[in-house]
Amino acid sequence: MFAKTRRIEIRTSRLVNELFAGRYHSTFKGRGVEFVDVREYVPGDDIRTIHWPVTARLGLPYIKRFREERELTILIAVDVSRSHAFGTRSRHKSELAAELVALLSFAALKNNDKVGLLLFSDRIESYLPPRKSRKHALRLVRDALTIQPAGHGTDIKGALEYLNRVQKRRAIVFLISDFLDEGWERLLAITQRHHDTVAFVVDDPMERKWPEVGRLVIEDAETGRRGLAPASGTFRTLFEKANAARREARNRIFSRHRLDRVLFRTDQDYVRPLLSFFQERARRIR
Repeated sequence: MFAKTRRIEIRTSRLVNELFAGRYHSTFKGRGVEFVDVREYVPGDDIRTIHWPVTARLGLPYIKRFREERELTILIAVDVSRSHAFGTRSRHKSELAAELVALLSFAALKNNDKVGLLLFSDRIESYLPPRKSRKHALRLVRDALTIQPAGHGTDIKGALEYLNRVQKRRAIVFLISDFLDEGWERLLAITQRHHDTVAFVVDDPMERKWPEVGRLVIEDAETGRRGLAPASGTFRTLFEKANAARREARNRIFSRHRLDRVLFRTDQDYVRPLLSFFQERARRIR
């Protein structure tokens, strides 16, 4: 497990340094600017920043210099229920989620922001309050990757209730889940009012298209119930329609509350959708 954690650290650190640190900075702005000092005007400076009292006193034009009040609080809430210990291609959903935790943590660290982690199933599994240090960021990655959840099911509503209790000040919340749970819309709306909330949806191709094979023994990861799935085309069609309806219902909730969301799949690299998200959001806030 140490080797896997180290691989994720190396890969995501490189991505942050090469691709994401600047995009993260321009996508998530600080709370404002503060006055730092003045310096002599040079051609090309914005004349709106001229400090007139100093200019009058010294007889030369001087401009005001400002610094962005940068420090943000990032809180990553990750669904670690048994349904996330699933993946039919290159990795499990839980491994994909851990890589996203790593990338967000190192991007926050690079920009001097605090970052915390909430792991949940049908209960709160772990909570690490936001802090700033490389050691802390590495612990977030390790915990996300090695967690052995005590709970089996998923309770997004309960996780959001807990998050809003412990995080009073406004934060940027990344909610990472497959969103297969129900009954969380009202709490999502409350969270969205208090925090800048982004949904990271993790998905596996088998949840969209049932494999064309014979009969399969299947097990519900969250309840442990087993059954024999028939090989008929009718079953395949019903399965795919049911999952499509669930995705559409989930997306309607996101749209109703104007929630930013990004779809990640276990069989695809996460770099492209994440870059698209940062670019689109940065364009909107210019």
